[in-house]
Amino acid sequence: MRHSRIALFLTGCALTVLAAPAWSQDAPVVVPQAASPTDTPRAMSVVVTDEVGPPPPPVVIPIPAQWAPVPADESGRSAYGLYLSGRLASIRGESTVGADLLARSQVLTPEQPVVSEEAFRSGLFAGELETLADLAPAVQGEPLLAEAGRLVMVVESLGGVGDAAASLALLRSQPFAEPFATIGQYILPSVAAAAGDWETALAPVDAAPTDMTGLVLRYQRAALLDSRRRYVEAEAEYKTITATPLGLQFFAADHGRFLERRGRRDEARALYEASLTGPLPDPEALTGRMRVLERGAAPPAPTIPGIAAVAVRMAALQMDEQGEKQLAAIYMRLADSLGPNDEMAFRLGLSLATVGQEEPAREAFSRVTPANPIVYAGAQFGLGLSLQREGRQEEALEAYRRADASAPGQREVTLKLAEQLIAVGHSEEALAVLNRPSINVTGQAPGTRYLRGAALETLGRLDEAENELWAALTAAPNEPAILNHLGYLWVDSGRRVDQGAEMLARAHAADPENGNIQDSLGWAQFRQGQYDIAVETLEGAVSKQPANAEIVDHLGDAYWQVGRRREAEWQWTRVLTLEPDAGRRAGVEQKLANGLSVAPPVSAGQS
Repeated sequence: MRHSRIALFLTGCALTVLAAPAWSQDAPVVVPQAASPTDTPRAMSVVVTDEVGPPPPPVVIPIPAQWAPVPADESGRSAYGLYLSGRLASIRGESTVGADLLARSQVLTPEQPVVSEEAFRSGLFAGELETLADLAPAVQGEPLLAEAGRLVMVVESLGGVGDAAASLALLRSQPFAEPFATIGQYILPSVAAAAGDWETALAPVDAAPTDMTGLVLRYQRAALLDSRRRYVEAEAEYKTITATPLGLQFFAADHGRFLERRGRRDEARALYEASLTGPLPDPEALTGRMRVLERGAAPPAPTIPGIAAVAVRMAALQMDEQGEKQLAAIYMRLADSLGPNDEMAFRLGLSLATVGQEEPAREAFSRVTPANPIVYAGAQFGLGLSLQREGRQEEALEAYRRADASAPGQREVTLKLAEQLIAVGHSEEALAVLNRPSINVTGQAPGTRYLRGAALETLGRLDEAENELWAALTAAPNEPAILNHLGYLWVDSGRRVDQGAEMLARAHAADPENGNIQDSLGWAQFRQGQYDIAVETLEGAVSKQPANAEIVDHLGDAYWQVGRRREAEWQWTRVLTLEPDAGRRAGVEQKLANGLSVAPPVSAGQS
């Protein structure tokens, strides 16, 4: 099929490329406002007593035999209505709205454990820490949520809400169980520092700096020593960290910022440049290098919340690598609450998008400023992908334009921009993008030639399109998307129907679950006069892409040719409900009025 074929080749690889460099670097942290002396910690007193030991059991509220009257809020909304609305918002990815509605339902029905648990889960994704702290006692009966509730309260105490000393006592008396054990170990030094227990906070690290646990704990020790002005010890720890490849990858920018604060700009610049020349260049190192070259002010010393934010973020990255995507997103929410900055917002957006939380992901991406062009480009790229998934094509195009303008050297961003330009009908502009000197080079990748061929085809320049697509296929002979596109061009134009059909059969064999490719194969069978086989193939394609106007239209044509006229008319009528383009709409209306007139099948000798 024509328009959907373009999207088969590119699937968002640029986001991965942009994500790889900067996993761990933390920009200067905004210090949160500490609680005033009159502020009362909301939930810590519920879980932690003055004595070290297990927390008291939660208060159990009996479920009433009958509600009289039905619980409703001040606006007259029933508890059940709020619950259903919250569930629906959460399913749609509107986690902030969903969390608020579910929390309101829970307030009205505190005896309902299902409501409490759903409100808590939704709040985790939304990052509603205040609500989560209030809900924590209500989920003590569910072990995983109870542990998550404890974690939220500990993190809140690091941000200035609650009692850090109580959090430290809790961590000591009741260490976190899996899957929270790693993050509990990571944040212990920062919690101890917040509680004033500097002996624990600055205890020497036994773990080797060659594994992630050793690196995270040594980073915290270095940063906490820096905050205490114990610079010699801090530098020794930083040197140990960045002497390893993994440590240089994750913590070079932190070491560089330390050197800047010590007035050692040349050493900081050398460290930044070493990080930039590695296999995964760090955007934060790029920012640091530019700051040194421009003789900008050195970043401030790290704060305890900012140091903890790095530790929580590293735990999130480990969870992500282990396939625990939802837990990774929750950790990133917590990290963002402690150390909000562009890098953190970008990582949060990535995590939320991975678990289908589209609206909060877009909110996180939109918070990223243009200060660091690579991070900003990555965020705009992620924003574009999210908008595209929801069918907001023009908005997605504008996001890709911003990403390309911010980081014009990112090939994957450029290709995605060109792809989107073709998809929304700006093929001339797409050609201009693809013909940039940095893109249109000798030995260019097959994906570039593929997109150029697609743009040329939409402009009716079929000879040039055929040449580009053939060159792409020569370089990648087994790529289903290229086989599909060139094969369909040959079939639909009548240039080489049989050869195109053979290509489409290969593409379908390589990617049998792809409805777009199956549609192309069915259309080739139709063009060859194999109508009964085409019906079967196109029915399978429609089952995979039921809302695709082009596939439904093709199935209607096939039904007509085998004498199933009423079913054909039904399919054509359905096309008109699927927002077809003007040309397809006119063609379908003509078929509904006059039936289908088909040229004779193309035989092998004619192809």
